[in-house]
Amino acid sequence: MNKVFFIVDDDPFFCKLIQGKFSENDVTVKSFSTGEECLKSLDEDPDLIILDYIFSSVDTKYKDGMAIFDAIKEYSADIPVIMLSGQEDGEIVLALARKGVSDYVVKDKDVISALEEAISNVMLDNSIN
Repeated sequence: MNKVFFIVDDDPFFCKLIQGKFSENDVTVKSFSTGEECLKSLDEDPDLIILDYIFSSVDTKYKDGMAIFDAIKEYSADIPVIMLSGQEDGEIVLALARKGVSDYVVKDKDVISALEEAISNVMLDNSIN
């Protein structure tokens, strides 16, 4: 069964990197540069959303990934979300965990391997539940 992953990040290079790495025979990765674009496409029923925590654009309704996350969960509490950020602030990680973010991955030199592990864990958890 084909899975659909959404990547929501305002860095086009990073979106292409994730699309190239995770698009496989049974996975389609769709990228969005704003949270609003992602929210408009939720009817495509993504199996997973990889969401940036901070957006640099000032022309959007939602200023950060937390607000986008809340809107995603209002649409469907069942869509797992992995949050990405360059921040390693423990308070942010704790706040995201309390809200129900499936995992938190820091954008550093190990981001791809960390994402692979997070995706594997999230997809395994969802297949069990």
